[in-house]
Amino acid sequence: MADQLYLSLWFPNFRFEALPAALVSVLRQFALISGSGSPEGKRVTAASVYPISFTEAPTYQRIYVNDDRAQDSEASIIENAVAEATEQLHDDMAYEFEMKWKLWTPESGAPGDPAAELDTLWKLQPSTVRFLGLGPRFDDAGYEQNGHIRIDFGLDTPWVMDDTIEDSELDDLAQKRIQQNVEMLLAFTLSVEKHCGISSRLLWTESGEPLAEKLIARLQRLN
Repeated sequence: MADQLYLSLWFPNFRFEALPAALVSVLRQFALISGSGSPEGKRVTAASVYPISFTEAPTYQRIYVNDDRAQDSEASIIENAVAEATEQLHDDMAYEFEMKWKLWTPESGAPGDPAAELDTLWKLQPSTVRFLGLGPRFDDAGYEQNGHIRIDFGLDTPWVMDDTIEDSELDDLAQKRIQQNVEMLLAFTLSVEKHCGISSRLLWTESGEPLAEKLIARLQRLN
């Protein structure tokens, strides 16, 4: 069953005033990994600020258009988007930024074409990743469990494909595409660990089942 995937980051001797700089540092690493083949992957696509808890309506929201019409705009550049959203820092708020990367996704062949329907087509599709900087008093000090920064990758389907492809359909190409998705995830995680000055990190799923175990289980079924 598909599961929500997160990466939580904690920083040593963390001061809340350093949150914008920490967010910029993490977003830059994501841009380096995701934006090599896509200019859009280097820019923020949306920003929101939540007060008190996630049950409250955002006090700030901005959607950025990152296409050919907006290439001259500097508003969605990481440093500028973070500076605008965090202009007024409050320790009972959370600051969320969205970016995109492209992951390999399976698609069925053309409907009505028996030959095509037997094949699984793989395409690079954009997927939204959310970066959340937590104030120390937001959601009853939720940072203690969620991290000073929590990254929401969405469903873990691109890395395990449990609900998308039957084991019998995982040919060499499918295994290669899943492996490439995993390499993207690991590259970003290791890049953050190396360059962002964190004290600890945790890659976790909403159900509590470790992603590593799910990947191992998938590989065991293939072999």
